[in-house]
Amino acid sequence: MLHMNLIPKMNQITLIALLGLATLAGPVCAQQTPPTSTPAAHTFGWKGEHFLLDGKPFQIIAGDMHYNRVPRQYWRDRMRKMKAMGLNTLTTYIFWNLHEPNPGQFDFTDNLDIAAYVRTAQEEGLWVIVRPGPYVCSEWEFGGFPAWLLATPDMKVRTSDPRFLKAAANYMGQVGRQLAPLQVSRGGPIIMVQVENEYGSFGSDKVYLNAVRQMILNGGFDVTLFTSDGDSAKLAEGTLPDVLSVINFGAGDSAEKKFAVFDRFRQNVPRMCGEFWVGWFDAWGEEHHTVPAQKAAAGLDWMLSRGISVSLYMFHGGSTFGFMNGANKYESYKPTISSYDYDSPLDEAGRPTEKFFVLRDVIKKHLPAGATLPEMPPPLPLIDIPRFTLKESASLFSALGKPISSERPQPMEALGQHYGLILYRKKLDAAIKATLRVNDARDYALVYQDGKRLGVLDARLKESELNVDLSATAPLDILVENMGRVNFGPNMFTERKGITENVKLDGKELTGWSIFTLPLDNVVHLRYSAKPKLGPAFYRGDFRLTSVGDSFFDMRGWGKGFVWINGHNLGRYWRIGPQQSLFVPANWLKNGRNEIVILDLEDTQDRSVQGRKEPVWETPKL
Repeated sequence: MLHMNLIPKMNQITLIALLGLATLAGPVCAQQTPPTSTPAAHTFGWKGEHFLLDGKPFQIIAGDMHYNRVPRQYWRDRMRKMKAMGLNTLTTYIFWNLHEPNPGQFDFTDNLDIAAYVRTAQEEGLWVIVRPGPYVCSEWEFGGFPAWLLATPDMKVRTSDPRFLKAAANYMGQVGRQLAPLQVSRGGPIIMVQVENEYGSFGSDKVYLNAVRQMILNGGFDVTLFTSDGDSAKLAEGTLPDVLSVINFGAGDSAEKKFAVFDRFRQNVPRMCGEFWVGWFDAWGEEHHTVPAQKAAAGLDWMLSRGISVSLYMFHGGSTFGFMNGANKYESYKPTISSYDYDSPLDEAGRPTEKFFVLRDVIKKHLPAGATLPEMPPPLPLIDIPRFTLKESASLFSALGKPISSERPQPMEALGQHYGLILYRKKLDAAIKATLRVNDARDYALVYQDGKRLGVLDARLKESELNVDLSATAPLDILVENMGRVNFGPNMFTERKGITENVKLDGKELTGWSIFTLPLDNVVHLRYSAKPKLGPAFYRGDFRLTSVGDSFFDMRGWGKGFVWINGHNLGRYWRIGPQQSLFVPANWLKNGRNEIVILDLEDTQDRSVQGRKEPVWETPKL
């Protein structure tokens, strides 16, 4: 039930009407939220400037941590560290593209078992704030949207496009099946659910925002709903009149000024910083970002001393494994690295940093009289792995499957491919020395003929032309890497990957292509040999362990590519930095023999790797 005594009268009327609409939605809602005879153990709501837990004022001191960025075996360890720092609430996004990798195929198992994640938080004494999107940003591939949405050429995500809304509602219904039974109103820990995410920075379509709210209600959620926005000038665009609004800002901002703007926008409501950015993320080719601990502490202290609620973004960032990093595109395209360390209070391996203890001291100042914080859990083991050589290799060009014939290049999405690489091959009629122009290669194109690399076109640098000297004896190959779809801003509408327009040679469009999809979702069945390979190649080796622990694989000496450990995709590496190592969780290692596969797109000489106890951050001057 809604706690009507905790909601202003205007909100009651609106929410009753919406719940009536949700009831009219039919059996789907009924199946998602079966009635229960067990009374709720707690109540949560708000009145005036206070959140209320069991009718008493409650200050939310939360931290963001995402289940998919933390190995499941470490969920409890990280949550206990949350409690030890003084946090009372866990905040998490829900990632649509992980849970519905293909239309209608849902996955809530293993590391994606969000219900188990929430139950674990409750067992550890944490309340939970859920942010199901459908858009989440989070420096995540396509902002959490599944790539298959882009198979529809004119699909408009984050709008009231009925095709998008239908797909999003189906997803939200599945989230409701998992999490609606775990709301505080039914004895669970979920106290609030967010509607969309920083929508004011994107648009002002209230039909869309209301549709998202209705999806959440239809999914069986009846706890407090809220919106969050990072642009203080766009608060009105990003929320709804009868939904709570919270604001996001960083440790370098003036909390006093941010809330002064908010106070002019709304009064007599709880104040909260939904994302207090205590660190920042990194893009390839930039320096590793850090935020001074004292700067974060000053902002936190200011808010806590005034009864303002807050969620630290991120408390623990973890890792963006596989191909799931996002990108930004303003003046130019900037893909995000695989590490989501974020200069958080817990580092990528879950170890407390100086920032952890500085912020913990701030929280201690504001504890009720006589309250103490739990002890820290014991540290987890980290291991060094002696350097070893990868002695076998397989050319990427030898791993091609059956081609798709197309008059013009097609983007990945049109061919049912979501991530990885795609190869465009064109037979030439005659030798030619000319300018090759690729419109529009997304995101990193390598041009070859007969296995010889002729050049690179990097979207980060807005490169699209290359002078080439081509023979007629071998086809022209253009290998394109999807480096991560844009996760923020209007460019999400057109974020298709591969060659999205055409290819011209000496000003004339080339037609008649053979296209090879390379999603890299299975690198097991390759034919390796000890013979050295030219061009992009897979390298395979093994190493043995007598005990397992977390480690960081040092990738210095390699070029650009991906790493798999015992079949698990660790993510991307690139010599331009700042990330020069990849986190390897202990649960992906085993006693005895371990196998490593590396796909390197460059002809570098070093084919050896070692594991270290510390990450390597380095941006070389190239």
